[in-house]
Amino acid sequence: MRYALVTGASSGIGAEIAKRLDSLGFTLIITARRADRLEQLAAGLRNPARIITADLSQRSECLRLYELTKDMHISVLVNNAGFGMIGDFDDTDLERELSMLDVNCGAVHILTKLYLKDMIKQDKGFILNVGSSAGLMPGGPLMAGYYASKAYVVSLTQSVAEELRSRGSRVKISVLCPGPVETEFNDVANCHFAVKGISADYCAEEALKGLFSGKTVIVPDAGMKLTAAAVRVAPRRVVLKVAGKMQRKKLD
Repeated sequence: MRYALVTGASSGIGAEIAKRLDSLGFTLIITARRADRLEQLAAGLRNPARIITADLSQRSECLRLYELTKDMHISVLVNNAGFGMIGDFDDTDLERELSMLDVNCGAVHILTKLYLKDMIKQDKGFILNVGSSAGLMPGGPLMAGYYASKAYVVSLTQSVAEELRSRGSRVKISVLCPGPVETEFNDVANCHFAVKGISADYCAEEALKGLFSGKTVIVPDAGMKLTAAAVRVAPRRVVLKVAGKMQRKKLD
């Protein structure tokens, strides 16, 4: 039996990835804070799924999740749990921002490390860290903490991927970097995207296609691929100015 663990599976990208992994024959372990949403998801899956409610902003909960599943020899780990917030850095709530960093960075770091060790021993497995196109940018005024957290995820994933390649490991790790996706992200961040997003279903399809083909950085939408390429050559100050204007539109 092949097990796949998906965090933040209660909605959006996480839920769609879980559905696709289920259709591929994986037995799902789905986790999030909202048990009712996980139960709804599990009811629509082909295979029986295990539900584990957890608040991954708490380090102890990350460790508990691992202890509950470490003997299941997880084949696929999807670190999808995360959220954002918008506002001037000096105005955003400190406690909520620290909670965001604990989920977006801390949980990804802890779970990647713990499950990666097991996968290396078995010399097989896949890890997908859900980042954002924000992680490919030099920064994001009005979403400073969120952009920084996703840059952490991108950097961590790329570094670990190179370590695995250099030792000839068959374990693969990827980071998903979508632009706007039609999910509940806006409601949580208290904003709305200034441009139309791709569907969560399409994002999940491209994510798994990239993961299983061994692609390290997965950018699912063509427009964002062009943007990411332009960012690499444009002056950083210009990119930051444009990014700030785009974030401002989310508040309009």
